[in-house]
Amino acid sequence: MDIVDPEIAAYIDHLLPSQDDILKEMEREGERRRFPIVGPQVGRLLCQMARLSGAAHVFEMGSGFGYSAYWFLKGMPPSGRVILTDDSRENLDRARDYLKRAGFLDRVTLEHGDAIEVIEKYPGPFDIIFNDIDKERYPQAFEKALPRIRSGGLLISDNVLWFGRVLTDSRDPDVEGIRIYNRLVTHTKGLFTTIIPIRDGLSMSIKD
Repeated sequence: MDIVDPEIAAYIDHLLPSQDDILKEMEREGERRRFPIVGPQVGRLLCQMARLSGAAHVFEMGSGFGYSAYWFLKGMPPSGRVILTDDSRENLDRARDYLKRAGFLDRVTLEHGDAIEVIEKYPGPFDIIFNDIDKERYPQAFEKALPRIRSGGLLISDNVLWFGRVLTDSRDPDVEGIRIYNRLVTHTKGLFTTIIPIRDGLSMSIKD
């Protein structure tokens, strides 16, 4: 199921100004490798939220080769830092290369390993935690992330509509994980959550 009508998505993409060369290269890599990146529409929203919140400390649970981190950094002050996590050394090496060329390398920490385990090293508080790990583990990500977000901070998660499969009776672990996560972020006291039907669904939760 298309979350957004493809013609509407194409229209929005057509309106967007040209990206810098490194972002374009990252997008081509995503297409070539069939690697799921958040894309420019969501990327611009992440950049906006970083700017609006004045984010200086961001933790990414699942970073791939650095595309979302690149957008966060574009919206953060020069002193802002992003911690990237990924269980693929190849992805982190690619992220290091892209971010170095963009002049961002001194503003990041790259952590190889399982984000659920890596985050244990960082008590926070963080201004933003971005969650994009294996979908069946979203409930675990929620439990780890929430205590580490500052008051007024954001928990943002990608793929929360999962190609519309949340509407089916599927018992696939990924679908179940997203369903549980969506109930957690919308029903947990002290969180105010909006699910945005952009790309594959983005949830944005602000903590009291």
